[in-house]
Amino acid sequence: MDRLRLSRIDEELESSEVAALCFLCRDVVNRKRLEGVRDAKGLFLRLEEKCLLENDFFLSQLLQTIRRADLLSLLEADSRQPEETDANPILSDYRVMLYKIYEDMTQENLNKMKFLLCSKLGRRQVETCHTALDVFAEMEKTGLLSDKNLRELYTILQELDQQLALTVKHYSLGVTPPSQTTLPSHISMDYQRDSTTPQPTQPVLSISETRSSYESESVFSDAEPCSLADQTEYYALIHNPRGVCVVISNEKFLGTQLKDRGGTKQDEKALHMVFTSLGFTVMVYNNLTAEAMRRELKNLSTRNFLDDDALVVCVLSHGEKGCVFGTDEQQVSLRELTLPFTSGRAPTLAGKPKLFFIQACQGSNYQRGAVPCPPRPSQENGDRESRLEEDAGRVHGETVPWDADFLLGMATVPECKSFRNTSTGSIYIQELCTQLMKSAKSSEKDDILAVLTRVNREVSKGEYLRYKQMPEPKYTLTKKLVLKCV
Repeated sequence: MDRLRLSRIDEELESSEVAALCFLCRDVVNRKRLEGVRDAKGLFLRLEEKCLLENDFFLSQLLQTIRRADLLSLLEADSRQPEETDANPILSDYRVMLYKIYEDMTQENLNKMKFLLCSKLGRRQVETCHTALDVFAEMEKTGLLSDKNLRELYTILQELDQQLALTVKHYSLGVTPPSQTTLPSHISMDYQRDSTTPQPTQPVLSISETRSSYESESVFSDAEPCSLADQTEYYALIHNPRGVCVVISNEKFLGTQLKDRGGTKQDEKALHMVFTSLGFTVMVYNNLTAEAMRRELKNLSTRNFLDDDALVVCVLSHGEKGCVFGTDEQQVSLRELTLPFTSGRAPTLAGKPKLFFIQACQGSNYQRGAVPCPPRPSQENGDRESRLEEDAGRVHGETVPWDADFLLGMATVPECKSFRNTSTGSIYIQELCTQLMKSAKSSEKDDILAVLTRVNREVSKGEYLRYKQMPEPKYTLTKKLVLKCV
């Protein structure tokens, strides 16, 4: 990166902001290497040693985190395509969470926190702490705080400020509010297979999972028997637990053609928390081969669902057109996912909602944005818009699941890629969990389709590596499904 630009940024940063940047970098630069940093130039040198300034993305994210977006104008878009570093996420949500607490903490609460920690950190160490970030650093040194150990911090913040404690709770549960995506941090593009065709990549951006158009795929006959017909408008949710939620999360792949899926643990964690809150018994299966995926779903289909109101299956993996991959890089068709739960195979599920959420790309194309209701385009613009419609719009001849009471929530429309943040999880699953919880806690009686519409809206607002993402629900639900906390 141009030293002149770095020097100009250094001149604009105050010492407190430099200290904040150092704290945010503690996961990627050795603590001792940061102790001698007195200005931004010193920090930039240490980041260069770690090859973190080969492009603008990491520095852009740092500046945005400390709310110095005014300095972003000093950065120019790097036209080079950096190598993908999906397996090495950079700026952690743990650090960003602590920085947010620091930003929102009053001087009075800082003094109270120092007092409460005096006996555990030592009076001398506490007296050297001038900010909450200093306190956090001392807590980390003594083992009282880490990304896996937040109990002490949470307990103290509960005494000081419930809102600050809630910030820690949200992080620990793996549910984060939608973030600004114009400057992606760890968004990762999991390329499903290595290819000689150049593909746009980013440092920690990985497109997650590949095409799964439903062409020639349909859900099989699962019509509700007349004897079970329910004339009410809503699906009955009367049992506790409501049913089973199965999460298949494939992170580590055994071959050489599929990359590991950093960030899927966060999706798994968020789904577990949300569907447990909604009253489901959650079962998680990690790193299944294609045959193991088929076997576990077949075993599940033999369950007696008489005491269950619904079924949820979430699959997080790589994929291609009409399929997802097992960890052995073998395909499992979408048809094989749904077939075991049709009325012919699982008669006690007849007439009950069956929800499938698939986090996987559906193709190799990128979606782009367009201005709503544009003026009459020129021929050139018309050609461009035609291409956009083909990539992100309707796919002619596409089939939908015809059997009753199925819902398939796809991360993206056919022929396009979906994005996954290697630190916080996939854009789609995280937004899905956020909206499900928001609806579950609301006094409004919003059904699952209203929730998924909000997911579509929020995800489509973002810009990921200058591209767009549009989720797509497909359904044959015959009633409204309203999910509330149990």
